[in-house]
Parts: sequence; structure tokens; C-alpha cells
Amino acid sequence: MAMPRILLTGSTGFVGRAVTAEFLASGHVIRHVIRRGTKDRIHSLGPEDEVVETEDLFARSASWWADTVAGSDIILHLAWYAEPGQYQLSEKNLDCLAGTVRLSQGAMQAGVPRLVGVGTCLEYDLSAGHVRPDTALDPQSPYAAAKAACAISLGQMLPQAGISFLWARLFYLYGAEEDDRRLTAYLHRQLAAGAQADLSEGSQIRDFMDVGDAARLLVADAVSERVGISNIASGSGITVRALAERIADKYGRRDLLNFGARSGSSDDPPVVIGLRDIAGST
Repeated sequence: MAMPRILLTGSTGFVGRAVTAEFLASGHVIRHVIRRGTKDRIHSLGPEDEVVETEDLFARSASWWADTVAGSDIILHLAWYAEPGQYQLSEKNLDCLAGTVRLSQGAMQAGVPRLVGVGTCLEYDLSAGHVRPDTALDPQSPYAAAKAACAISLGQMLPQAGISFLWARLFYLYGAEEDDRRLTAYLHRQLAAGAQADLSEGSQIRDFMDVGDAARLLVADAVSERVGISNIASGSGITVRALAERIADKYGRRDLLNFGARSGSSDDPPVVIGLRDIAGST
């Protein structure tokens, strides 16, 4: 049985590079849609892979997308504005939302059978601590709200057009080639240099997952028949303090961890753990 042909956006990003590696390892052929001038960020291409470059994929029309996605069996849409420290409040989230809708319209025009979008755990009401795919939504930022709006609109629109739709929500990822402004990369940089790492008290419990493990889970869900909502999560949690200490132990430098140097947010939930299945399922 032939492998499904994959169209992937966001191939050059933190998650996208890990997902590309996972698809290639399983023998899939990928058509990458990327921003012009970023091809060198794709570390490896299969012999039959294609690269489509564009100045701004979120500015493209539905008809452009219809031509671009034609012949694909599965679209995995990872691309989104994600500049650390900027993306949560940026108005560019509206551009990403509108552009994703046009991509979906193109998929409908081209008759692509399956589309998988990628969201965030921040779409959920996180007050319960443990969140399942059926947990109520309560986004608290423009980024999370745009992602939630995308999931809701595509979840209604695509199935009516006969397109299988899955929205996969990512939790707290770390790993290879992580932006050095993110937590674990910051810790590695500071500790490797023998420099102090300023942190909050670190009592927050989070569902942290290596990006490679997340990519394997995401690809497995993408090529499955799963529809609706999926949590890309481990189902277990660790405190930020314990994670930082685990990393510091690799350098033998717990003394460089300066807990309490940064103030925590008053609305930061104490626990965020993702569960794969809906309540009551097995």
C-alpha cells in the first residue's frame, strides 16, 4: 500500500524539523511549503521531496493553495508566527488565522482528503490542571484565541466538505535546535558558560516533552484516522524547578540556578498536564 503523500508547512521551524525527520524515517514523500530563503534550514530532503518557496504563505490566495496542495493526501499545517517573546500578543496571529482559512479553502477546492492543524494547550481552560481533548476552551491571549478560532471554524467547515480534520494541540516542548530564548535552551546556554540562570520559584508543574517524541506522536496521529482534537502530550508532569535541576546536574552546577530571581505571573496555572483521551474513554 502506497505511503500517503504529505504537504508540510512550517518545515523550517523547531517542531517542523523534527517532524520532517520523522516523516523521512518512515519513508514518506513530502512537499514542503516554506518562506523564500529558508530552504537551508531543512536539514534533509528525501529523493522525491519537493520544496515550494513563497514570500509569505499566509498572504496566499485559496486558488494558489489549491494548485499547491493538489495531489497531496495529507496536509500537516505547522506554520504560524512564533517569535519568542512576541507571538502571544502579536496582531500577526490574525494574519495566520486568515491565511490558514485560505489554505483550507484551497484544500477543499483541490479535494485533499485530510488536513491536520496544530494548536496549543493554551487554548484550554487550564484551571483543572489535567486537560483532555474535550476540556472547555478559555484562551487568554491573542495567540491562543486565534488558534482556538481556527480549530473551531475548520472543525465545522472541513468535515462538511468531506475532508478528514484533526487539530493537534502541543504542550511544553524542548529539545534539539530550540530557540535560545526558551527555557531549556536558556538553561543549557547559561550553565555551559558557567553563568547564573535566573528563574522563577519553579513550582509550576508542566507536561514537558522532547520535540522528537512529540514529532513521533504528531506524525502517528497525522497518518492515522483520528479526527477532532488530539493532545500531543505525555500525560505526566514535572516542576520547572525539578526540570532545571535535572539539566543543571548534567553540568554539576545546581549552584548556578537562581530560583526566585524572576517573578511569576499571578494568573500562571499551577498545573498543566495533557491527557490523550476524552473523559471516560479507554
